[in-house]
Amino acid sequence: MGTIVTFDAYGELAGDARSRARALARARAGLQRADALFSTYKPDSPINQLRRGEIDEAALPEPMGSVLERCRELRELSAGWFDPWRVPGGVDPTGYVKGWAAEQALAVLATIAPCVIVNAAGDLVVSAALPDGHPVRAGIVDPANPHQILVIAEVTAALATSGTAERGAHLFDPFAGRAQVKAASASVCGADLGTADALATALAVAGRQGLAIIEQIPGYEALVIEEDGHQLVTSGFPRVA
Repeated sequence: MGTIVTFDAYGELAGDARSRARALARARAGLQRADALFSTYKPDSPINQLRRGEIDEAALPEPMGSVLERCRELRELSAGWFDPWRVPGGVDPTGYVKGWAAEQALAVLATIAPCVIVNAAGDLVVSAALPDGHPVRAGIVDPANPHQILVIAEVTAALATSGTAERGAHLFDPFAGRAQVKAASASVCGADLGTADALATALAVAGRQGLAIIEQIPGYEALVIEEDGHQLVTSGFPRVA
C-alpha cells in the first residue's frame, strides 16, 4: 500500500498491557500482510505475479480472491468508474485494498477501547462515537491548499477522500484510457472504508456525474469539490461546516 496508517484509542482501555500489545501487534501484522500481498511496488508480491501473468487468479493466496471478487462488485456498483482491470500494467486493486486493510485492523483494535480510529493516509474508519457521546468529526482539506480545512464532516463509520491534493492527477479514467480526474476532490462516507475508498476513487474520476451513482447506493453519501472550488453533495452527506 505504501502509506502510513495510525491508530487512536479513546476511553478506558480494556484488558491488561500484554493483551493490548498483542492486539496492536495483530493489527500491524495484518496491515503488513496486506502490503506484502497487494503492493504493486514489491516485484515479487502475488499481485505483481498476477499482473505479469506468472500465476492465475485461482493460485492466489486468500484473502486475495475475495478482495478481487469485491472489486468486481464495486466495478458494477460504480457503473465502471472504479475498474482495477483497466489500468496500465494489469489489475491493481489498491484503490479498495487500503480501506479494506484498515477495516481489518479496526476489527482487532475495537476490542481494546470504546472508540478506536484507524487513519489510513487520511481515510478514516471508526468503531464508535467518542466516549462522551459526541460523533467523530474529520476535516476535508481544500484541494487547492492542502494546509487548509474546507469542510468538516461527521464520521459514524468510514470516510474516504480521493483527488489531486497530494499526488496530482494520478487516478486512471477507465473510459478515457488515461490518467485524469473531473473533480479536484471526492469524499465518500458510509459503513465500510474499502467500499468508500473505491467509490471515492470512482467519483474523483467521474466528477459531478458520479454523484447520481452514489445517491443510489444505500448507506453512502458523497461530496465533490470541483477545480474552481464549487462544492456538490448528495442529499445526506453529514456536513457540519
